[in-house]
Parts: sequence; C-alpha cells; structure tokens
Amino acid sequence: MKRVFMLLTSATLAFASCHKNDDDQGKNGIFKGPVSKFHNGKAWTWVQLDSQNRPECVAISIDDAAMNSLPAATGDMGHDMGNMANHLVLKFHNKAGATPFQHVLLDWNPAGHEPDNVYTLPHFDFHFYATTAEEREAIPPYEADSNKFLNVPAPEYMPANYVAIPGGVPQMGAHWVDVTSPELNGAQFTQTFLMGSFDGKVTFYEPMITKAFLDAHPSFERTWGVPSKFQKTGYYPTKMRIAKKDGVTDIILEDFVYRTQS
Repeated sequence: MKRVFMLLTSATLAFASCHKNDDDQGKNGIFKGPVSKFHNGKAWTWVQLDSQNRPECVAISIDDAAMNSLPAATGDMGHDMGNMANHLVLKFHNKAGATPFQHVLLDWNPAGHEPDNVYTLPHFDFHFYATTAEEREAIPPYEADSNKFLNVPAPEYMPANYVAIPGGVPQMGAHWVDVTSPELNGAQFTQTFLMGSFDGKVTFYEPMITKAFLDAHPSFERTWGVPSKFQKTGYYPTKMRIAKKDGVTDIILEDFVYRTQS
C-alpha cells in the first residue's frame, strides 16, 4: 500500500509541475509551436508531454510586448472577425497530437462582445479547437445555415449546467456557458470557461478572461465540470491555469485524464 501511495504521489506531482522555462524543443518534454506576431509582440503555443508521451499541458503564451500594445476600444466591435489584427490563429507543434486540440484562435476583444452588460469588458477569448483551422473557417454566419448551429451535442457531452447561447458566430461556432457562473448571476465578469459546438460536435474549450483580471493575477487556477461522455477517445484537460514569468503570460490547460469514446 505504501508503494502504491508513493506512485500515486509521484504521478500527482508530475502533473502539478507543468511549466515552461526554456525554448529548447523537447527539453523537459516541452514542444513549442510556431511564433506569430501579435501587435507589437509575439504569441505562440506549447505542449508538454511526460516520459510516456502523455500530455501534461497545452498552453498559449503571450509576451509583455504584445500585452502592453493591445489596442483600446474604438466602438462596439463584438466578435469582429474582419479585424484580423485582434484575431490570431496559432498552430501547435505536431507533438500536441496526443491531445484533442489542433489549433488555437486567440481573440482580443477591446470592447467585449455580446451579451450586453455581461461580456462587454475588454477581454481575451482563448479558443482551443479540436477541429482544423479550415473546418473552423468554413463555419458560416448563423443566418446562412442555422441548422448546423442548432444541431447540438447530446447533453452528456457537455458539462452539467452548460447551455448553448442562442445564435452562433461565423468562423467560431455555438458557444456554451455555465449558467451558475458568477457573471450570469449578478457579479462582474472577470474570468469564465466556455465550451463550443458545431453540427453535433464538441469543437472547442474556451477560457475567457478580462485584461484587468490578467493584470491583477500573476497566478490563478480553476476547474470546470467534466462531461459524462466523450465523442472521441483521448486525453482531456480538467484545469485551467494562469502563470506569469520572465515577461510572458501563459494560459495553460492541464491535469489531463484519459477518456474513451461513448
């Protein structure tokens, strides 16, 4: 029993130690995606694997030069996919194939977006997509093909208390919110966790975080509800973490668990 406890403790520590402290590909199991210009700085993704190539983390990194050069609001921009300066597609290293995620859509919303008086604060949408960028970009406006937005996954494939927001966003999909979230119950929006779908498939995981919250919190972590069923067999994250170090802000998904298709 003592040996079992020690093994479990070691595994827990391994997952808890997910971090990035260098740029050398493969060092400490970390593999960095291509770096992209983001305003006056840079952004990129990375994945960390354990010794058996199981995912420990996937993450988005944004340097301080980018964070300090974000444009202010010039009006009610909403999900303005026409202004691509504030929307960045980031690729993962191919080692991220051990996770469900195939690319990231990083969105800076200087005036927030709908629903009014809930998410109309300057914030980031960090979309971790389980589809290809081409599949996501082919998503039409809701008015052009509402049927595929309305074709939602069975409730078991979403966490408890999650419901779809009416309508949908082109090149993104339908967004699902936890109805117990503080910002939906009278509190001011600071950070939350959304899910996404399109044409019957769960398509993205989305931490959504205000710039003010990121500025005020050099570290933070949270969990969200785990669905009872999964559409694909694989490793799925159960925790989000903010970490700041050496002039970089990391948005990390971690504590992966293995789930089988059901």
